[in-house]
Amino acid sequence: MSGFPEGFLWGGAVAAHQFEGGWDAGGKGPNVVDVLTAGAHGVPRRLTDSVEPGTFYPNHEAIDFYHRFRSDIALFAELGLRCFRTSISWARIFPRGDETEPNEEGLAFYDAVFDELIAHGIAPVITLSHFELPLHLAREYGGFRNRALVELFARFAEVCFRRYRHKVRYWMTFNEINNQMDTDNWLFLWTNSGVLVGPEENAREVMFQTAHHELLASARAVAIGHAIDPDLQIGAMVSHVPIYPFSCDPQDVMAAQIAMRQRFFFPDVQVRGAYPAYALKEFEREGYRIAMDPQDAQILAAGTVDYLGFSYYMSTVVKADAVNENTGESVDFTLPNGVPNPYLTASDWGWQIDPVGLRYTLNTLSERYQLPLFIVENGFGAVDVVADDGTIDDAERIDYLRAHIEAMRDAIDQDGVDLIGYTPWGIIDLVSFTTGEMRKRYGMIHVDRDNEGHGTLARTRKRSFGWYRDVIAANGAAL
Repeated sequence: MSGFPEGFLWGGAVAAHQFEGGWDAGGKGPNVVDVLTAGAHGVPRRLTDSVEPGTFYPNHEAIDFYHRFRSDIALFAELGLRCFRTSISWARIFPRGDETEPNEEGLAFYDAVFDELIAHGIAPVITLSHFELPLHLAREYGGFRNRALVELFARFAEVCFRRYRHKVRYWMTFNEINNQMDTDNWLFLWTNSGVLVGPEENAREVMFQTAHHELLASARAVAIGHAIDPDLQIGAMVSHVPIYPFSCDPQDVMAAQIAMRQRFFFPDVQVRGAYPAYALKEFEREGYRIAMDPQDAQILAAGTVDYLGFSYYMSTVVKADAVNENTGESVDFTLPNGVPNPYLTASDWGWQIDPVGLRYTLNTLSERYQLPLFIVENGFGAVDVVADDGTIDDAERIDYLRAHIEAMRDAIDQDGVDLIGYTPWGIIDLVSFTTGEMRKRYGMIHVDRDNEGHGTLARTRKRSFGWYRDVIAANGAAL
């Protein structure tokens, strides 16, 4: 027995801005990532006011799926994918974001992509907003700190639901909507919501006001989608990094429980349809003035999601009396009292490898929300070595994925978790979100492109390609 139900959605995941390219093709407008320069591990990306001539923006061409989607989808079909998660670039449909009529050329592009996927037996799984807010909405409206974006997003969502309702069943509103709770890193509020915080502002208060508008927008989209077609499955999507207590010292246990509110706040609202008591108490305690209209509670309650999608890459640890002075990625830099886990190893980027943590997460989310779950990102970022004969033996990636799939199987078999599917991140190499690198690779398909944008863009199957193909063919019984 494999543990995986018949019809389990084995797939792969990407995001439009990280692999699509064609940044100004087909009437598309610039988005918030199109003005991010390249960075590197330990070197932050730079945000420019507009697209500067002579500056390298790695997302502009990315890996050029825009012009190569038919051959890429043929590779996905060879891999045996049952589903493929990507996003619809908002700025490709509404170039400025506030037009009254959508860009037909952009809509037609996604029609062609979805038709090609379906022709190969691959179900599209679509995120409406994956860090692709039109730049105009960020610069002229202030992003989602402006309530006007609630209805602009609802308009975008309605256009997508009506156009693709016969082609797409599984949707998600906002990707990793909870990233922006890390207010120490400007990148997350900018990419999630098109928001920059002024030096005199309280970043956490701005974040919660922005969050309120995004939560309303998500709820409006869910309600609109269900009105168009009650059979549409519309989910939330969060980044879930479980936080363990460093020890059984009650202070450490309490510190971990409080820290986990960073993970739970957004899905608590999206699944339950109301603000949790701990958030309302924080607003009161800190004096945050979060503008809410009288009808907002009803909007949130009417727009709860059908399932919870999440990313899982690692776990982290807090110690009540620790002071985290590490500003890199070897410790969870979102937590002031984060410490390394002495029982785990880490990737080259310092991400702690914890497959048991995935089973723990599946149980935690299942018990808290009582909804179907969908692992829509999971993977191993590494530097791949291309041998002289052109082959790529990514055994570490296979080991990582195998261990996490085993954890999924145990959660289904032994714990009774309702898991819809699994779409490993970066099924094909793409531009890294946080650094803009190509060097940090997740894919099972190698793309010949380097950090400076050089290369032929040729696609090559890695060793993990054949391994994952066999896993899918056996529905997880052969690992």
